[in-house]
Amino acid sequence: MRAVLSGIGWVTAAGIGRGRRGDAFGVMNGPLPKLTRKTALEHPYDRFGRMDEYSKLGLTAIAFALQDADLAERRQGRSIGLIASTLHGCLKTDLDYFDTVTPQGGLLASPHLFAYTLPNSFLGEAAIVFGLSGTSYVIMERSPWGLTALRLALLSLAGQEHEMMLAGVCDTGGRPPFTTEDACLPGAVFLLLECESRSRATPYGSVVLDEEGAVFFNGAEKGNVIELVQGCLEGHANQTHLSQLA
Repeated sequence: MRAVLSGIGWVTAAGIGRGRRGDAFGVMNGPLPKLTRKTALEHPYDRFGRMDEYSKLGLTAIAFALQDADLAERRQGRSIGLIASTLHGCLKTDLDYFDTVTPQGGLLASPHLFAYTLPNSFLGEAAIVFGLSGTSYVIMERSPWGLTALRLALLSLAGQEHEMMLAGVCDTGGRPPFTTEDACLPGAVFLLLECESRSRATPYGSVVLDEEGAVFFNGAEKGNVIELVQGCLEGHANQTHLSQLA
């Protein structure tokens, strides 16, 4: 299966950005940037301020990927699917909500936190904000920054389920309590994939999924999302430099 990659957006402890804007990309330990509605969206959306950290993280990266592909307008019924992978999901929000349930027999339970105690809540918010009508779901990734969501998005495009797919990862990082999993670096990255270029932005290149499940970008195999984004941005920088010299 082959698709073109037309948009990249991210939020990590190293910073926020999107590919064509020339922002530096990196993944590291540390606190994530403080996210506001004005950081993420070009139009008002009152619900943003009530979201938990995990949902703000994912929605912002999705918004940046759509902006990068020049597809961030609010238009209903767009056949764009959403798939995200996560290691820990919204577990921190679940625990914060539980802390509001235990006092006084649940009389102080937070309705705002309860609304975000599912790991796919932010995908619903993205569908509302940008008018996306495609399938959306979150999968639990076995290793941080894996490519499972990207593989599933490519299979969805191969089956002609949607015109475009947004695929990425979203994790607030750390090692949550009650788990034995390895700690992961915090951040979210989303990629916009198309069977053929329909967006108004020149694609970064082609992504291929072979029969063994390996992922290649412009012919080079990539082992995780970080390697894939770095390869896209390096290739784009080289193309920009060559066009400036021409």
